[in-house]
Amino acid sequence: MSDLERITAGRSELDALVEELAKRLQEVEAERAELGIAERVLFRLAEQDRTGTEAAEAAAPVKAQVAGRAVLLIPHRGETDDEAAPPADYHRILSTVRAVGGSVQVKAVGEELGLEVGVRWKLEPLRAKMTKLTDRGWLDKRPDGKFTARL
Repeated sequence: MSDLERITAGRSELDALVEELAKRLQEVEAERAELGIAERVLFRLAEQDRTGTEAAEAAAPVKAQVAGRAVLLIPHRGETDDEAAPPADYHRILSTVRAVGGSVQVKAVGEELGLEVGVRWKLEPLRAKMTKLTDRGWLDKRPDGKFTARL
């Protein structure tokens, strides 16, 4: 192999490495930006906790400011067993699941709430809300993907 061929091969390897590192740098910068946002959200939530609120206000849905937008926080069921504690749209979901009396699919809840269930992407916000209610202890999610009301 001649000197020119070795130099060309070495340069090709380095060019490939530069491309790989540039791609990885973009991924790391995106992840770093996400962590910065999460850090700001946690800091704002901690500030709101420090301000202190009365017990009645703690049971009501709390609005937090995230990136300049108001975001409703759904209370954990252990904090309050009052079904009126979640916001109105979450309360309607809870009522619908309880009315069924057993396990229910997201599509069935969407039909009851008057959503267009023929298009899958229109049900995804409802699925996210039901999952949030599950995370907060208001609903249970079965392994088959159906939801049930917690007793």
